[in-house]
Amino acid sequence: MVQPAVLNNEQQIRLALDCWFITGATASGKSDVSIELAKRLGGEIISLDSMAIYRGMDIGTAKASSAQRASVPHHLIDILDPVESFSVTRYRELATAAIQQVHERGNRVIFVGGTALYLKAMLRGIFEGPPAAPEFRAAIEKELETVDIEQLHRRLEQVDPVSAGKLHPNDKRRIIRALEVYRTTGQPISHLQNEFETAHSPEDCKVFTLRHPRDVLHQRIQRRVDWMFDNDLVGEVRDLLDKWGELGPTASQAVGYREVIEHLAGLRNLEETRQLVLFRTRRFARHQETWFRGLPECRMIELPPGIEGTALTEHVIQHILSPQPDD
Repeated sequence: MVQPAVLNNEQQIRLALDCWFITGATASGKSDVSIELAKRLGGEIISLDSMAIYRGMDIGTAKASSAQRASVPHHLIDILDPVESFSVTRYRELATAAIQQVHERGNRVIFVGGTALYLKAMLRGIFEGPPAAPEFRAAIEKELETVDIEQLHRRLEQVDPVSAGKLHPNDKRRIIRALEVYRTTGQPISHLQNEFETAHSPEDCKVFTLRHPRDVLHQRIQRRVDWMFDNDLVGEVRDLLDKWGELGPTASQAVGYREVIEHLAGLRNLEETRQLVLFRTRRFARHQETWFRGLPECRMIELPPGIEGTALTEHVIQHILSPQPDD
């Protein structure tokens, strides 16, 4: 296979805007929709889930089954051990390479998942800024031996009042970074960051967000959590801990895994753990919906109460492939 071409930020964004994205809160039905859409379009799926990347974390992430993965190719699933760290920058690199490889095969790309930060990075890019300037930082640290950090904050106000207004006067690390970027580029970091905050019109991309009425989503989450515990989430976590000793800082904070780790450490009993997972999953779903509402690229698909299974999938597919004028 030909190695994927190295693309600049603008090229990566254009590549992503040509893909389909199926998003929504946890337990909203994204996986079934994406698989059916991939079958109809002749597509392959790229995971948009920050936890599905980890091997062995299957039950708590409701990861696509082996049968589902056999029916449609899936990418960026099971690529890391749960002790490893991962970043949104690395995700974007791997996702962009996967898009190119899928296109080489003449297939379309369908992203599916609920990690809104990954979605935003694919659609708008990532601001990384210039590399660190060690000599400048050393000079600042030397200066701080004799001056107050607030004096640095006042200096930042003069060159980048927007950043200064957002940063606490005692936030030394970010104040130094903002001054460093201005020294290196001649531009305020706030101006450079704003280039990555420009939203695309929904008509310029294919991002569809499944949204259930709140009470319906809560019921679906209840069923998801019951399924996780009935299928031995506790055993899965115990096996991971037996193998690795402890999970990495990202994996160990995943909803479901964090609570079960605490249960196995004796912090609470199983029923209390189940109820805490339910509570935190519902809270996480609200957080996801807030993120998606804040991304104008997302076209909300409001799902009628009571729609389930094949009917839900077909309803969404018809909406996606035959959008109405007011969508």
